Amino acid sequence: MTTTESLPQILLLTHGGWGQQLCNSLRMVMGEIEGVTEIALMPVDTLGDFYQRVEAVVKTLPEGSLILTDFVGGTTSNVAARLSADYPIAVVSGLNASLLLEALDRREHGLLTACVAEVVEAGRSSCLDVVAHVRQLQQTK
Repeated sequence: MTTTESLPQILLLTHGGWGQQLCNSLRMVMGEIEGVTEIALMPVDTLGDFYQRVEAVVKTLPEGSLILTDFVGGTTSNVAARLSADYPIAVVSGLNASLLLEALDRREHGLLTACVAEVVEAGRSSCLDVVAHVRQLQQTK
């Protein structure tokens, strides 16, 4: 896979549009980010309108693409879960910087639908008590 068109795409679904700000922050770390789109759920959106906007994009996603949502149980995750029944996409909730970085790295090597567990683990393992982590590192020296 060498072109962005052939890479699996990443669709961010967030409340209020903070996914775009997350991408802006990650650009500071890794440079330009391609193949990542966000659809923001805004207070003025109805469920039907949001669903239609998301489905219009999901229909165009290449095989092996991934939807990342902000949190489980919210409209963003519920819409993504419903669409996953009709389209060959994977859905992961709990969007954070480490999770997105892992997805960006892994899509260079194949379908994101094949590495969901690794993407989830990257997001999960990035949440830690930093003070306790530093103390543990200092004790091992």
